[in-house]
Amino acid sequence: MIRIGILGDIGSGKSFIAKSFGYPVFNADSEVGKLYKKNKRIFIKLNKSLPKHITQFPIKKQEVTRAILVNKNNLKKIIQIIHPEIRKKINIFLKKNKKSKLIVLDVPLLLENRLNKRKDILIFIQSRRTEILKRLKKRQNFNSKIINRFRKIQLPLDYKRKKSNFIIKNNFTNNNIKNQIRYILKQIIK
Repeated sequence: MIRIGILGDIGSGKSFIAKSFGYPVFNADSEVGKLYKKNKRIFIKLNKSLPKHITQFPIKKQEVTRAILVNKNNLKKIIQIIHPEIRKKINIFLKKNKKSKLIVLDVPLLLENRLNKRKDILIFIQSRRTEILKRLKKRQNFNSKIINRFRKIQLPLDYKRKKSNFIIKNNFTNNNIKNQIRYILKQIIK
């Protein structure tokens, strides 16, 4: 099984590009959302760790956002609780898709949390900062302070770019992306 890890800045189009490969995708952000909605154990742990902020089940994203904004250490506490669950979910995803020729990992902290393997093919999504900001502002839950908190816990983009096997230049047009993906797939699937 070929494992592709998608790297890049927040809002660079990682999830869209991950889906564009046409193979099974593990989307960590989506899985975190499901944990907040459906996992009572996660709620109990977060409530115990952040009782002033996480008060209701299902967990409201606004509560998580407020907790992160109030104190930057709260983000670390949340990650410590959520990360082991995401790791388990990745393992389930890998077992479920073990017969697949290729899988895509869309995990924002892939390198930071050492979820990648040495043989993984890393693809960096490069987008202009102005385009990223324009796209982020369209998001319903856009908050520049939150985005900056997340950026601070991530490895530098230059480091991720250098670690990558391929770079996809995302100018947010479908044809451009499809051509780049076709090229990459030709290189890695023999």
